[in-house]
Amino acid sequence: MPVSWRINRSFWLLPLLALIGFAAIAADVGAQQQAPRHQGQKPPAKPAGKPSQPLTPKQAAAAQAAKLEAAGPSQIGTPTIARFAYMIDAQTGTVLLAKDADKPMAPSSMAKMMTVYLLFDDLAAGKLKLDTQFRVSDRAYAITRGVHSSTMFLELGQTANVGDLIQGIIVVSGNDASVAVAEGMAGSEEAFAERMNKKAHELGMTGSAFRNSSGWPAEGQHVTAHDLAMLAAHTIKDFPQYYKYYAQREFSYNGKTQPNRNLELKTVPGVDGLKTGHTEEGGFGQTTSAIRDGRRLILVLNGLNSIAERAQETARLIEWGFRESSNTTLVRAGDTLAEAPVWLGVQDKVPLVSPTAIQMTTVVGQAAQPHVVAKFDGPIPAPITKGARLGTASVTLPDGRTVDYPLEAGADVPKLGVVGRMWAAARHYLLGWLS
Repeated sequence: MPVSWRINRSFWLLPLLALIGFAAIAADVGAQQQAPRHQGQKPPAKPAGKPSQPLTPKQAAAAQAAKLEAAGPSQIGTPTIARFAYMIDAQTGTVLLAKDADKPMAPSSMAKMMTVYLLFDDLAAGKLKLDTQFRVSDRAYAITRGVHSSTMFLELGQTANVGDLIQGIIVVSGNDASVAVAEGMAGSEEAFAERMNKKAHELGMTGSAFRNSSGWPAEGQHVTAHDLAMLAAHTIKDFPQYYKYYAQREFSYNGKTQPNRNLELKTVPGVDGLKTGHTEEGGFGQTTSAIRDGRRLILVLNGLNSIAERAQETARLIEWGFRESSNTTLVRAGDTLAEAPVWLGVQDKVPLVSPTAIQMTTVVGQAAQPHVVAKFDGPIPAPITKGARLGTASVTLPDGRTVDYPLEAGADVPKLGVVGRMWAAARHYLLGWLS
C-alpha cells in the first residue's frame, strides 16, 4: 500500500345467571386469541375454508419483503422494519446501516446506559466502590409501583451496594435501582440528569437530552440512534473491566431470579451486550454489540412493535453486518509509515510508527483502496523519546471519509553534544546559504 507524507453515542357469591353471563362474555373477548370454549351454546359459524397452515419459507420470505418495503428505505445499508436504526463497525467507525439515525426518539430503558456509564466512571476514578451502599428512598421504591415498571425488588428504606445495583440496572432493567443510584451519586435525580447531559456533551452526543436516570417517559427527553451507538462504543472502550456485566444472563436478588431481557445473549453468537428498552411512545428498542473473530459491531434499533419483532430484527441485522462486510488491515501495529527529519539529533531521521493497527471496513467483494498520508511538523528537535506522539496518519476511505490515527516515534533519538550541535548548526546555515 503506497503511503505519502507531508509535514505539517369481592364478591365471592353471585347469582348463577351472572356467572353464566360473565363466562359467555369472557369467551367472546378471547375468541380472537384462542379457540372459543363452549359455554352451553355454539360459537358463531365460521366461513368454510381450510385450516390455517404455517407459512412456507417462500411465503415467509415474501411476507418479510413486503414488511420491509412498507417500512421505507434506509439511508445507508439494508432495509429494516425498525423506525430508527444505526450500525457501525467499532474498530473503524464505518457506518454500515443508517435509518433516521439522527432524528430524536424516546430512549426508554436504553437511557440507563448513560446511568451505568457514570457509575463505571466513578468506579474507575475511585469515587465509588462495588460495596458502596445506597439507600432506597420513597421515590426509588414508588417508581416500581407503576404499570409495567421493571424492578430488581428493592425494599423501601433498605440499602443496596453498588455491585448489586449495577446488575439490577443492566440485567433486569430495574427502575428502582436507577433512581437509587441517581440519588446516591448526585443527591437527587434532577441533579443526576444534569450529570448525564454534561457527560453526553463530552462524548459528542449532540442529539440527546436526559431528564431522569431510568428512561421513564418525560417531557424533553430524547436521544438518537447515532448517539446511543456512540455511548455503547465509549462504554466498551473506556471500561473493559466493567463491561462484562452487560453479558450477564440472569440476576438474583431478594429471592427473585430474573433473566436478562437481551434475548440475543443466548441466541446470537458473539452478542455480549447491551440494553433493551420499551415505552408506549417509542415502541421496542435495543442497543446490541457483538464480537466475532476480534471484530465488533454495534447496532441500535428502535420503534419496533413487539419483543419478538425486536429479537428477530436484531438477530437478522447482526448476521447481515458480519456477512456482508469485512475488515482489512492497512497498517499493522508498529509498522513504519514514514521517516521524519531530526534537528540536532545523533540520527538525522526518526521512524514514525502506528501504535495500533489501522483497519478499513469494506463491503464483501470490494477492494480496499485507501489513501494514507503521514503528517508531522518537522524537522523534529532532539531529544526524541520512543513512543512520543509526533504526527498523524490521515486515511482517506473510498466513501470520502478521512480518519486520523496517531503516529509515534519508533526509536529514541538523543541530542547531539555541544560540539556536534555547533557543527550541525554551522553546516545547516552554510548549506542553506550555498543553496
